[in-house]
Amino acid sequence: MRRLLLLLLLFALPVSSVAQSDPASPEPASPVLDKAEVAITKSDWKAASPILDAWLAAHPADARALFDSAYIADAQSRNDEAVTLYRRSLEADPKHFLAQISLGLLLARTNHPEEARPELLKATTLDAANPAAKARAWRALARIDLASPDVVAASDDLLQALKLTPETPDDALMAARLADMTNEDSAAEKAYRRVLQAQPDSPEAIAGLAHLLIAQKKYPEAQALLKPALDKSPTDPALTAQMAAVLVAQDDAGALPLLQQFHKSHPQDTTITRMLAKVLADAGEYADSDQFYITLLSATPGDADLLAGHGQNLIRLNRYPEALKAFQQATDLDETNGQAWNGLAFAAFKTHQPEVTLHALTVRSKYLPENASIDFLWATAYDTLHDKKSAAAYYHRFLDSSGGKFPDQEWQARQRLALLEKTP
Repeated sequence: MRRLLLLLLLFALPVSSVAQSDPASPEPASPVLDKAEVAITKSDWKAASPILDAWLAAHPADARALFDSAYIADAQSRNDEAVTLYRRSLEADPKHFLAQISLGLLLARTNHPEEARPELLKATTLDAANPAAKARAWRALARIDLASPDVVAASDDLLQALKLTPETPDDALMAARLADMTNEDSAAEKAYRRVLQAQPDSPEAIAGLAHLLIAQKKYPEAQALLKPALDKSPTDPALTAQMAAVLVAQDDAGALPLLQQFHKSHPQDTTITRMLAKVLADAGEYADSDQFYITLLSATPGDADLLAGHGQNLIRLNRYPEALKAFQQATDLDETNGQAWNGLAFAAFKTHQPEVTLHALTVRSKYLPENASIDFLWATAYDTLHDKKSAAAYYHRFLDSSGGKFPDQEWQARQRLALLEKTP
């Protein structure tokens, strides 16, 4: 990819005009440098390098020769040397567009975005014989700004590139990501679909579009998109996770074997392991699920979501004191974790701590909606504390919302109400 980008940049102009002439020389061109550049077009670095070295020994400020030498160093991954040579070329000729953009691209490729950005921005201000070359500078800037992430700047950069050259699939993919980041789902979906029209197997576009479809709960459409991609790339963790999410959302039993098979060959993939732990718990395999949670927690003990999942398994396994401890750790780490407060309320009640239950339910209500099960827990906690008025109120709320789904608890609620509201 590096070589392709540089070659495209180089061959955008004829070889004879690749570099500016030496400002100190009265001649606009040099047969010696022409010979070196012919060797460069053939990637014959051994032939070109001695010619350039000899020339630079006599002409150390020749911008054209410095650029050619920098290009060879760049092509051979001698990055520090290439940066130095590009900078020397620009010192000799500050308007040398190819040296300017090549320097910026090299710095970007070698993970120096803060240094690359001003160099690329300067390249956009210089004259370029080919508009496509300047468009490359804008696109490179867009990638840097997208990673910042400065969405507005990245969008402006991309628009500048599109003024110079037609949209490419990569442009459409970037536009989709930009729209996705700003929650413009409709625009993002259209852009992802444009990419897929040009590149039907684009993994980035498939994953991006699938993400939008899953968020919109268009599970069958997401599954139809993901299946052929996963058939071609069965070891892709992102596609596997998305397919598993789709299957789980549809209560499809295929989610569990898919995750188990992938985990067997990729045991270190934490995303898949987390999903497998949850799916096993949903399937009622609490002990097996908890082994995965324990493994994950050994690596990241400060993860509130993992602690909450671990706590839920402990509750299902009737290990209430241990569950209480896990939920307390989770809520200490993340006070906004509604599921952890939910579990803490239940575990506290099972360990005969109704005051803790009521506190946990109070905090939980800030982050999660009430439901019939929670109303019953409120009622029984108040009932245990002999707060008859509050207990009766929540038993009534429970009966109003349960709708016959909890026959045992409904019978209990009616029995308790008969006693609590009995006229003395």
